Amino acid sequence: MKTSLLALAVAVTMTATPALADAIVGTWLRPSTGTLVNFAPCGSNFCGIVRNGEYAGQSIGTLSGSGSNYNGQITDLAEGKTYRGKARISGNTMKLQGCVAGGLICRGEDWQRQ
Repeated sequence: MKTSLLALAVAVTMTATPALADAIVGTWLRPSTGTLVNFAPCGSNFCGIVRNGEYAGQSIGTLSGSGSNYNGQITDLAEGKTYRGKARISGNTMKLQGCVAGGLICRGEDWQRQ
């Protein structure tokens, strides 16, 4: 009985593990440019790397957090400027924003999970 309970616990843990992945991990489409950005764990943060287009292979920054809320640094590669960044995820949509003036002025857009 103990052996089958242990086997069941291991099976449940292995099955549940993908559901515990952070919401930000994956490939996202920036609709205004058609750019694909992959967010993946890098140390204790999540790094965004451009996968296509003019800036392929370049980092757009790092975010930390979990669940649906992430904060960190985001770089606008076209402008060459880095901003205080934040991302809020709801389902397959990520609202990614870059902010200045202590977070009082933010600009962003909604990205879609691919």
